Amino acid sequence: MKRTTSIPQPPDSALVSCEAAHAMDGEDRNFVTALARGLELLRAFGPGDDFLGNAELSRRTGIPRPTVSRLTYTLASVGYLVYVEDQEKYRIGQGAMLPGQRYLSGAGIRNVAQPLMQSLAFATGCTVALAAPDRHDMLYLEVCQPRGALVMRLTPGSRLPMATSAIGRAWLAGLPGPRRTAVMAELERQHGARWPGVRTRLERAMREHARRGFCVAHAEWDRSVSGAAAPVRLLDGSEVLSINIGGASTRLSPEVLEGNLGPRIRELADTLATRLWQPA
Repeated sequence: MKRTTSIPQPPDSALVSCEAAHAMDGEDRNFVTALARGLELLRAFGPGDDFLGNAELSRRTGIPRPTVSRLTYTLASVGYLVYVEDQEKYRIGQGAMLPGQRYLSGAGIRNVAQPLMQSLAFATGCTVALAAPDRHDMLYLEVCQPRGALVMRLTPGSRLPMATSAIGRAWLAGLPGPRRTAVMAELERQHGARWPGVRTRLERAMREHARRGFCVAHAEWDRSVSGAAAPVRLLDGSEVLSINIGGASTRLSPEVLEGNLGPRIRELADTLATRLWQPA
């Protein structure tokens, strides 16, 4: 008789914090804690972080400094980090860049999504961006700017808060019910005493998405910025991204967002859902 094995289903990568990863040690025999901690160190580098030392990496991740020292040595040995001797710190190496570049290429984001996003940015004079979840934030994968002066100085790698931005709310709206419930529970832990107000606005955004297919945020996460966003469901809904369109809140009133930009970003999201991650 042929032996069959089942592949364990991993937890949602958007939810597993460093603390949760530590808690899984010993509870899940499929979970490799050392690997999770190494990847956590790579996550600790933000868009403006050129160099980070072991002490700062330990502070950001909660991993003990002796463990951080061993992990950074290993990551540098295989090219995921580079040790800069005169700084006595590390920077991201080329090895860490390759998986992200292959994801963007393999999903079709560079070849398929970028031209369509750029066309909409030129047509509307707004910034158009595609994002994926990362913990409590949305991480920009691709950003297309309009002609003229930049209003939103955001680039790939920039982060927006998940709960208060249009692009984060749209991602939540695109999730299946059980997964959304799990993410909401994690957001509740993050926001603490502020959660009741945050939850009220999120629930309103979920109702708005159900009615018209997009979410809006007018001068919320940043008082100078407003935007509309829609979820991009890929691979039969097993993966969800989010796409937004935005600009200065003084120019983009709620009426403009709801009557013009929202329907246009919803249409682009529907188009991308049929074209990204499609087999050749």
